[in-house]
Amino acid sequence: MIKSELVQKLAEQNPHLYHRAVERIVSTIFDEITDALVRGDRVELRGFGAFSVKHRPERTGRNPRTGEAVHVPAKSVPFFKTGKELRERLND
Repeated sequence: MIKSELVQKLAEQNPHLYHRAVERIVSTIFDEITDALVRGDRVELRGFGAFSVKHRPERTGRNPRTGEAVHVPAKSVPFFKTGKELRERLND
C-alpha cells in the first residue's frame, strides 16, 4: 500500500472528513515520526511496532566491480521492530 492508497482508504472509512483533511492528517503523522527520528527519539505505536534509529560506524568496504577498498562513512539508519500484536496477527 502506498501513501495515496492509505489516504483513499481512510477517506472512504470517514466520509465526514474531506479528502484534503485526511491527506493532511496522514502527512502530519509521517512528518512527526520523521522529526522524532531526526531528534534521535524512539516512536512506539502500541500493538504495531516501534521506530528507532541505529547508528552504523564507519568501515572499509569493497567496490564489487573492481575489488578496490572503499571508505564507507558512519551513518544513521531507520529501524522498525514489529509489535507483539502485529506479529501474532501475521502468524495466525
